Amino acid sequence: MVCGGIGRDRAIMESFLFQATIYLGAAVIAVPLAARLGLGSVLGYLLAGIMIGPVLGLVGTETQDLQHFAEFGVVMMLFLIGLELEPRALWNMRQRLIGMGGLQVGLTMLAIMGAGMALGYDWSTSVAIGMIFALSSTAIVLQTLTEKGLMQTSGGRSTFSVLLSQDIAVIPMLALLPLLAVPVMATLAPDGSMQLATDDHDGAHHAALSLVDGLPGWGVTLVTLGAVAAVILAGTFLTRPVFRYIHQARLREMYTALALLMVVATAVLMTMVGLSPALGTFLAGVVLANSEFRHELESDLEPFKGLLLGLFFITVGAGINFGLLFGDPAYILGLTLGVMVIKGAILYGLALLFGLKNKDRWLFTLGLAQAGEFGFVLISFSLQQGVLNDGLGGTLLLVIALSMLITPLLFILYDILSRQMTEAEEEGHDEVDERGTVIIAGIGRFGQIVNRLVQSAGFETVVVDSNLATVQMMRKFGFRGFFGDPTRPDLLSAAGLEDAKVLVVAIDDKASVNKLVRYARKTRPDLHIIARARDRVHVHELYEAGANDIVREMFDSSLRAGRYALENLGLSEFEAAELEQAFYQHDRKALRELAALWKPGVPISELPEYVARARELNSTLELELSARQQANERKTESGS
Repeated sequence: MVCGGIGRDRAIMESFLFQATIYLGAAVIAVPLAARLGLGSVLGYLLAGIMIGPVLGLVGTETQDLQHFAEFGVVMMLFLIGLELEPRALWNMRQRLIGMGGLQVGLTMLAIMGAGMALGYDWSTSVAIGMIFALSSTAIVLQTLTEKGLMQTSGGRSTFSVLLSQDIAVIPMLALLPLLAVPVMATLAPDGSMQLATDDHDGAHHAALSLVDGLPGWGVTLVTLGAVAAVILAGTFLTRPVFRYIHQARLREMYTALALLMVVATAVLMTMVGLSPALGTFLAGVVLANSEFRHELESDLEPFKGLLLGLFFITVGAGINFGLLFGDPAYILGLTLGVMVIKGAILYGLALLFGLKNKDRWLFTLGLAQAGEFGFVLISFSLQQGVLNDGLGGTLLLVIALSMLITPLLFILYDILSRQMTEAEEEGHDEVDERGTVIIAGIGRFGQIVNRLVQSAGFETVVVDSNLATVQMMRKFGFRGFFGDPTRPDLLSAAGLEDAKVLVVAIDDKASVNKLVRYARKTRPDLHIIARARDRVHVHELYEAGANDIVREMFDSSLRAGRYALENLGLSEFEAAELEQAFYQHDRKALRELAALWKPGVPISELPEYVARARELNSTLELELSARQQANERKTESGS
């Protein structure tokens, strides 16, 4: 008996290891390949799932169970997003949350409900379908926005606000669905007998975990509010003592265990009171946004979030029912595209209503046009409650999966549209009608200081920047500037490159800086060029391109900070300034000397002569500064 149990456990373990090998192997092969082709990691995960599921048949019925586990990646993602948002920032989003998000959910529900009734479904089924398709994929959209660096754009923030509103809307949707059920919903069992479309085991399990079952309405409200208050109070008052307690163990893994415990416990509590676990963990993240432990939590949870989300996307791909799709492809694809077109039209209208511009408008529209993972939850709940029948439920599940599969392609379409709109903006540059002694290319934090100083000294400047918003803001403060790409020869000529005495290149992008310096030096060999450099390697590139003076963007501010440190370590202002100046002169001389040993395209760490000479120069600097300091100390002693 014992041997039989051991054998069964071993078989289960071998099966688990085999399945884990398949899922991880598919991800490792498909995702880097998709990323290299510019398709993004999400599409790579989805394609990996399709390969191991419908195509090769390496995984089977366990995919759906695994998907419920992998959905915890969405919960972790919202917790991490909450850590990035202070409560004040969340309050500032209230217009988008309530207005834009509320309108999107409401209008989409009504539109798809109307389409469902037009297709012959009764009103209750159509309402359920409208709720299911009103939601978008938090997992895919936020993952893609983060990868592409679009979260901080106006379109990205609006997209996130709507996703958060949808997560909140899931709660009343789950409460409303049982009211749409027909009195008795029976289906035929495989043996021909009748059975109700409910799951007694799940129901009993849910009742065992629920804190609100059997309570009156006011009791449910009080318990729910109490759970939310518990999350807020625990995040505010318990985190510090608990982190101190864990710190005493001096075990790195305990921090990871605590981070997981916080997320899991919050999700369980929210589930027990009938709230969305993702919404609850987001709230917990917002509460901890100002905590000194925020970065520790982020670093501990990030790997788990990435793996679980990747696993979730794989299960979505593996769960696509291609048999149902190929049975009537025109109908299924028509439903999928119809849903996405309806949602896209509503989203585009809302983008216009709330003033989103150009690229942000298309990001908002294309990013949210799909159905989402919470739709799986609503379909499952609707089947249990008898709102939907099994056939319709399977069709809706397939439509959701296909729309999620199409979404990465829509983001690729957005990239194409974004590039075209950027080129159109560049073609619509300002007509430069001024010529100045000094041309300043780029008016960000670096260029604006240069511009103000030169103008204050009585010299005329012509400022050109490719960021329209920056130029417009600059004009509000009374400074004249022109919108356009400062690397374009025609704009430089209009700005007076032929007669200017100084060109200041203050652009962020390294490639653009190098391109502009090289062109200006070729056009005007006598022009004095001052260029902004990102780092030491960029300095060497700019020397080669022909710049006269090169300013590393952090170098002077770092020198000043070092001088302040010396002054607070007991040196006089004169002594600290003298050491600062000596360091500055030595570094400039060393850079010019090292430029002769630098080779383009080769990392400086792989240039033995460069590294050896850099170490020699650093030793010389230490000796020189030490000798200066000792001389200053002797002067001080003799003077006293």
